[in-house]
Amino acid sequence: MAYRFFNDDPVDGSADLPDLLGHERYADHTVGLLQDVRDQSESGVLALIGPWGSGKSSVLKMVLHRLREAEPASWSVAELNPWLYSDLDSLTAALFSEIRAALPKGDRWSVAREKVRDFGISISPLGKVGGLFGLDVSEVVKDVANRIGGDTSASAAKKSADTALREADRPVLVVMDDLDRLTPDELLLVFKLVRLVGNLPNVYYLISFDERTLLDVLSRSDLVGGSEHRASEFLEKIVQVRLDLPAFRERDAIRLVDGCLTTLLENHQLTLTKTEERRFGLAYIQYLQDRLLTPRAIKRLFGQAAASLGDLAGEVDLVDFLLVTFLRTSEPGVYRLLSRHRAELTGSGTSLFAQERRQRDELADLWRTRLKEAGVDPGHLDGVLGLLASLFPRLAGQLGGGVSGEPPQARRGIGSGDYFDRYVVFGVPDDDLPDAVLAAALAQVESAISGAEADELWLRFQDDTHRVARRIQQRLQVGGRLPSRQLLIQMAELFASLTAEKEVIISPEFAVIVLAQNLFRTLAADERVEVLDLMAASAGGADLAGVVLRNAIQPADTEPAFAQESDEWFAAARAAVLGRLEQHLATAGGRPADELGDLDISLLWRWSRLDPASARRWVRRRLDDGTWDLLVLLTKLLRAPRTPWSAIDADDLEALDGLVDRAEVYALCDRTEIPEADESAPAQLLRALGRARPADAPQTGHPASNTT
Repeated sequence: MAYRFFNDDPVDGSADLPDLLGHERYADHTVGLLQDVRDQSESGVLALIGPWGSGKSSVLKMVLHRLREAEPASWSVAELNPWLYSDLDSLTAALFSEIRAALPKGDRWSVAREKVRDFGISISPLGKVGGLFGLDVSEVVKDVANRIGGDTSASAAKKSADTALREADRPVLVVMDDLDRLTPDELLLVFKLVRLVGNLPNVYYLISFDERTLLDVLSRSDLVGGSEHRASEFLEKIVQVRLDLPAFRERDAIRLVDGCLTTLLENHQLTLTKTEERRFGLAYIQYLQDRLLTPRAIKRLFGQAAASLGDLAGEVDLVDFLLVTFLRTSEPGVYRLLSRHRAELTGSGTSLFAQERRQRDELADLWRTRLKEAGVDPGHLDGVLGLLASLFPRLAGQLGGGVSGEPPQARRGIGSGDYFDRYVVFGVPDDDLPDAVLAAALAQVESAISGAEADELWLRFQDDTHRVARRIQQRLQVGGRLPSRQLLIQMAELFASLTAEKEVIISPEFAVIVLAQNLFRTLAADERVEVLDLMAASAGGADLAGVVLRNAIQPADTEPAFAQESDEWFAAARAAVLGRLEQHLATAGGRPADELGDLDISLLWRWSRLDPASARRWVRRRLDDGTWDLLVLLTKLLRAPRTPWSAIDADDLEALDGLVDRAEVYALCDRTEIPEADESAPAQLLRALGRARPADAPQTGHPASNTT
């Protein structure tokens, strides 16, 4: 059965408005009880009591449906909504108008209708009764004047109405819902009408309210004077029979949640994996069950989720989405905190390092303070903090909780900086790449066909490199099918044209290198040489191919190297890449060293790390024939961002061994005099080289000045 999220109207148990909570049995009980009360009392007040959203209005509607459809009809029904009347006098007149209108239209009840009307007129200001009783006010005044010689008091009119209603012998049920939403004065008037003025034979009242709220309203009245105990005593004098709505059992709640979730999934053509089902079930038990205490609260949660899911179906983690929707609807202050503390929660941005230094207890106290200031009830603090920790594994780890299951980026969770925005803008932002587009793009790349999705992928790869690289990496980590060969070749072609900014301290080039290394590991051995050669076809691609090949034989922090220099494929791949490097450096090798570009320098370093001997020979020829000047070359090789030059250390000197003779570098330092006032780049470089020079390095001439 499909559940309706956006219809909060009460149901009557019919086929069009079915009872999903088992309230029909209680409605039958209420109808039977009404007859029992009538058998024992001429009038009475029954109260249907339950919290907001628990289904009181639906039970009332079912009762009315049964009374109206009964054959033969034994009750007349009047519905009075106190909210409809702007002042107290109108409400008084309305009560008697509704009782009169509820009586059957036949002659048998005409006297009763007339007497009820007269009683209403006698106690209501004349200006209020015209529209309510269907009379011209001037006629009412004339009628009263004609009878002025008789007993026209309110007490006499009530006595006449009592007699007529008793003789008519037709019970009238006056139903009034949501009394707890009235003001104190309005509420007292209603009770006065019900117990005193409206206490008429064969007139019964069925009222409904949330007791907690109604007592609070009564406590604010002058009659009760702020005492909840006196308010409760006053209520007992008004109500003869309490009808407490049956408790909304845990079993009922689970059945409603399950039905609403099933409808949400079907409407958006989604399914949950077993892992997702377990995650939602655990989150419901731990964080939602004690908050979703009424049918309305449950329907409201899923209604809000259905209203905002839209194009996000399949683009976010549904469990996270439901939990964030709960925060948005039940804890809006906390929901606003999410964007304010995004970097801290997701581990992105520049503020994350400050949070690492906080002690665990200090961080927990900080978040509790934030939650209190956001309006969270003290009794809910731990639950809301636990819910946040379940959404943001980074926060859970900082608070000392275990972090288990898929990382948020692998499941499109809000805890990933790449997906966070989708949860707060209710769609995939324009600067984000939808997962459906990514999937289509990868399929096009694999099939070597052009398409708008593939074009968008490579455009975003250049200007949003980190996020796109992570998204592809996530698919690799979960075992998804990827066209590694085609991806590596295209990534290499674009490697020199990345325009994305750094993320904290990570360059877009480094992000691509990490992804390329992992993709390269998925290639079969007989593919590697050809792929690296194709990658190195462009100068930028050769830069990427060189580092990928070198890293293949370098152990990573978490795993060993997957290749050895002695591997047959490695030797062939190195020869292919070295050939490409020399080809791309041919033009630069014929120009002065001060014209070397960044890419030229990077290619030189790649060459030196793959085959330092051949790289040194190639550089040596340019130095020997005078094409390159050693000092200018060193300035290029050890260029900014190494400024200040004091950052040069022994590792830099060791790296230089792959391109130039270190003894020659020391000789250059020894024979070059540096004026103290000279702050040029070459001067600063020579001073830095002198400071980094090992103490046991031989002197080859006059030492360079180390004056800073």
